[in-house]
Amino acid sequence: MEYERRERRDFGPRGFAPKPVEVGKEYDVEVKETSRRGEGIARIQGLVTFIRDAKPGDHVRIRITRISSRFAEAEVVGTTEGGTAEAAESEETEEQEESE
Repeated sequence: MEYERRERRDFGPRGFAPKPVEVGKEYDVEVKETSRRGEGIARIQGLVTFIRDAKPGDHVRIRITRISSRFAEAEVVGTTEGGTAEAAESEETEEQEESE
């Protein structure tokens, strides 16, 4: 029996897939859920983002403060009225990923 080696995806130096967000950048999101710790949860192109001092239904502008292999953390820097192009784009991408 021959050992067949699978191709490895090039995910960078640590082996993690590239994230759709960057530390220090700002994004407009809608908070959809609450975490066990009471933080708001939004998804940016499928990446779970925990937001301090936010609750479901909030439309907020956030700044990414930390990125880990499975999630990101952010702080609120302002509020928005309704969705924006970035928020709509991330929701569309999320819906496409869920349907696949």
